[in-house]
Amino acid sequence: MIKNYIKAARLRTLPLSVSGIIVGSLLGNQNFLLNQNSLIPCSDFGCQTVLQSPIFWLAILTTIGFQVLSNFANDYGDGVKGSDKNRTGEARMVSSGAITPMQMKSAMIITTIITLIIALLLIYVSFGKENFDYSILFFGLGVASIAAAIKYTVGNSAYGYSGFGDVFVFLFFGLLSVLGSYFLYTKHINIEVILPAISVGLLSTAVLNLNNLRDREEDKKNNKNTLVVKLGSENAKKYHYFLIFGALVFSLVYVFLDFNTIYQLIFLVAFVPLIKNVKTVAQNKIPADLDSELKKVALSTFLFAILFGIGQTLVF
Repeated sequence: MIKNYIKAARLRTLPLSVSGIIVGSLLGNQNFLLNQNSLIPCSDFGCQTVLQSPIFWLAILTTIGFQVLSNFANDYGDGVKGSDKNRTGEARMVSSGAITPMQMKSAMIITTIITLIIALLLIYVSFGKENFDYSILFFGLGVASIAAAIKYTVGNSAYGYSGFGDVFVFLFFGLLSVLGSYFLYTKHINIEVILPAISVGLLSTAVLNLNNLRDREEDKKNNKNTLVVKLGSENAKKYHYFLIFGALVFSLVYVFLDFNTIYQLIFLVAFVPLIKNVKTVAQNKIPADLDSELKKVALSTFLFAILFGIGQTLVF
């Protein structure tokens, strides 16, 4: 039974979900250290590498919780609506009967509670008692993230069925993930950080677009009107090219706004498989063949996050 829940959690999606946290944390922690006055001791959680920071690990765990909840809700929502009956790729647990709808609901409730507890701990570690307004803001964002994860496919007004899934992924896995984690360290927003946040958001959306390209025919039959269904296959491919190359452009703009060393460009390594993916998508005739591309783009986004963050910290 436990292995069925592990399958429903879709572990292969987790590296993608934490990519924004990695970028925001590396940039945020670096900014914090640079602004420390050498005559004033660092705070308890300040003068550390990212991997030593409890803020980083709590943010990672919180994001993983949101992602697992989203995957459970997606499995449940599509399962009860019959959208997963003839899907390509990994089998879904509710539609296959491995997990009943009631059991999946219970798993969603438990995941929500655990994630909220971790999120509250993250908020306390980041803001303490001194920044109550920030704590309220981030708690509200946490609740909004949970609601968005559930409403993606659950309910009669599920926005994943009306073409707004791309907006959710861009906002929550890109902008909120990068800017939010950056703010946890710095207590302010650097407007330039929006640029890599957009890059992560576009790459995360590219993964969803690939998924929807693969499932376009079945989604259309089941009245799941994703953006791909609305655009059509050829326009969705053009949209995919925009997502990949847009991510490249925004990240390059950020680097060249304050270019100091060639090391800042090491993230370009991650775009080698991404450019190959664009070629594969352009030549694709059989949607099911795109299934293997999902992992490629997701892991490339994860690699981009690591290399981009490290490259910017090597400036100093």
